[in-house]
Amino acid sequence: YTGEDGFEIITHNENVVDVWNDLLAAGKPHGLKAAGLGARDTLRTEVCYPLYGHELDDKTSPIEAGLGVFVSFEKGKFIGHDALLEQKQIGPKKRCVAFKMTDKCAPPRPGYTVWNGEEQVGQVVSGTLSPTLNAGIGLAYVRPDLAKKDTVIQIDIRGKKFAAQVVAKPIYRKAV
Repeated sequence: YTGEDGFEIITHNENVVDVWNDLLAAGKPHGLKAAGLGARDTLRTEVCYPLYGHELDDKTSPIEAGLGVFVSFEKGKFIGHDALLEQKQIGPKKRCVAFKMTDKCAPPRPGYTVWNGEEQVGQVVSGTLSPTLNAGIGLAYVRPDLAKKDTVIQIDIRGKKFAAQVVAKPIYRKAV
């Protein structure tokens, strides 16, 4: 889910603690460390993976979230078919964009407002400090006219506006 290689391990409940401890011990010489949800959120934001309750919710369509590729209108009618088709044809009222802070500041956080000059134009849904890029990054919903790469926006962080720039998704790409 983080965009990195990984494994899913399935075991009986009574074995979980032993498996966990054995894995940490075996990986310690290689730098393996336990990581929690904060690490997951940082990594998923860097690669722009959506998370329900952040980029996705019951008030946001897959078209607005940039996930229209997963909606098939050719397979027949489904609940919401007509509304989604109309939204695809007309265009959504908001778009999920990736951004990178260009000012030195505290990291952006979900719920912070997005501004274009003196006009509030959106809201941050995921935000963090990217240790990989050494900058604040995030995902936000903005008006479609502000969703173009290189558009300058501002993020209100603790009552002060800081400059950010809309960037291409994913924010971080692993060097090949």
